[in-house]
Amino acid sequence: MVTLEPPRDLPADVEPWLALGLSQAALTRFLREAQRAVGLAGSVDVLLAGDATLRRLNREFRGKDKATDVLSFPAAEQFAQEFAGDLAISVETAARQAREHGHELRDEVRVLLLHGLLHLSGMDHETDRGEMAAREAELRGKLRLKSGLIARLENSSVHKSNRPATAKKVKR
Repeated sequence: MVTLEPPRDLPADVEPWLALGLSQAALTRFLREAQRAVGLAGSVDVLLAGDATLRRLNREFRGKDKATDVLSFPAAEQFAQEFAGDLAISVETAARQAREHGHELRDEVRVLLLHGLLHLSGMDHETDRGEMAAREAELRGKLRLKSGLIARLENSSVHKSNRPATAKKVKR
């Protein structure tokens, strides 16, 4: 399930999904397609929120008091067959990154979904020897994504300080 936390500055009479140019149905379809491509079993819940929410989650679960683009929360092992985990994506950060890379917000959210799913599957680009980067590049082609997060992070010192991360899943 993909849930959108409406931006605080959005008037109450404006539909948040339309205001952001996103489609819940299209992102849900992409999430399922990407999850199959990754080979990740179990359901995944996604929260699209603002920088303030991602900063709070990053501080609470990783001890880093800053916003980030995507956080991954793998499910506890006893739930892994039914539930793979949660992803949280900052729509504000995704919008900035989309502008920087010359594509639409929906495309950036898809890049972040794929990246988060790879983390939920157990991959970690900060500790592996390029396996996650190679897998992300391979899946980008299959999923028709133009750019990859890891390649951008490795090529940009601006993003190195804002790397996505995996947080420990809290027991449900």
